[in-house]
Amino acid sequence: MRISANFDGGNIETINLDKHDDIQLAIRPDEGGEFYQWFNFRMEGEIGQTYTLNIMNAGTASYPKGWEDYQAVASYDRQHWFRLPTSYQDGQLSIQVDLDCEAIHIAYFAPYSYERHLDLISSVQLHPAVSLENLGLTLDGRDMSLLKIGDNDPAKKNIWITARQHPGETMAEWLIEGLLNQLLDSDCPTAKLLLDKANFYIVPNMNPDGSVRGHLRTNAVGTNLNREWESPSLERSPEVYYVTNKMKETGVDLFYDVHGDEGLPYVFVAGCEGAPNYTPHMAKLQEQFLAALGMASADFQTKYGYDKDEPGKANLTVGSNWVGNTFKCLANTLEMPFKDNDNLPDPVVGWSPARCEYLGEASLLAMLAVVDNLSE
Repeated sequence: MRISANFDGGNIETINLDKHDDIQLAIRPDEGGEFYQWFNFRMEGEIGQTYTLNIMNAGTASYPKGWEDYQAVASYDRQHWFRLPTSYQDGQLSIQVDLDCEAIHIAYFAPYSYERHLDLISSVQLHPAVSLENLGLTLDGRDMSLLKIGDNDPAKKNIWITARQHPGETMAEWLIEGLLNQLLDSDCPTAKLLLDKANFYIVPNMNPDGSVRGHLRTNAVGTNLNREWESPSLERSPEVYYVTNKMKETGVDLFYDVHGDEGLPYVFVAGCEGAPNYTPHMAKLQEQFLAALGMASADFQTKYGYDKDEPGKANLTVGSNWVGNTFKCLANTLEMPFKDNDNLPDPVVGWSPARCEYLGEASLLAMLAVVDNLSE
């Protein structure tokens, strides 16, 4: 019996492998030690044997409520992911595995590897409407890649989309893949009309270092990027520094920052209603956008989510708040579940990469619904 996490995005530490019904593991914290919850590892064992994997430090993870009603994901081929029987009790997360092949991959959510990220960047650049720009280097020396889609017509609106500020929220890049596939489909009327009206600036992975390191929430030096937007630095948060500088160059008419939420089993957005520069026009756009996204995707809902900030009290270190306030534009943080969507549950796969991709396609419909109204 063997467990390994020595690969891109891997995270687990072994404590004791002696008993098949009490394999003891621990999640390795992000750099800095403040956050941990993401796990991703490969297990080898005996076909037909039942194993119980116990993550011993789950109780002190960043979001213990995230373990309630949670089921770990697994795959034999790293393409098709399903859920495993999982329980949480007395600070311990227990995962049961009935092994059908010699090796199985187990993770917090379906991983989106850095290699797949590079494949995505390389494949979409072949489209004639796409150009690729390297904004700069991360602290580990990786590219901050920006996909520019459109003809740079200054009369068009500028739509910015970012994903995976928190690297363990892999559902965000799955959504980007679906959105890009739809946006670059020459037979898609939604895409054709959107590109007639807007230029797109898309950062599929805001935190490549954290992604490769197997972090939940931070970059190479332990910085939570979604608390850096008001004053990013090359020393702590070059990822945000490069993006905000580029935004100031292009302007922003709509911002969509894609995330995942550990605790809430729903799809929802958090707007920038508390931004000091929030206007009645921005409020009207928000209402139109939410209504359109609800029509485009049955997965989206507005009943459950975060409390809205009081007027003028938004935390401007957060991406959507800073962008909305700076550019007086429609700005939202989209959240998806790690668990399942309780409104439309799937007991086999839970919330899945495919559902993320469909939501990416639906997001384009919501953007089309408001694109003509983005300017006052």
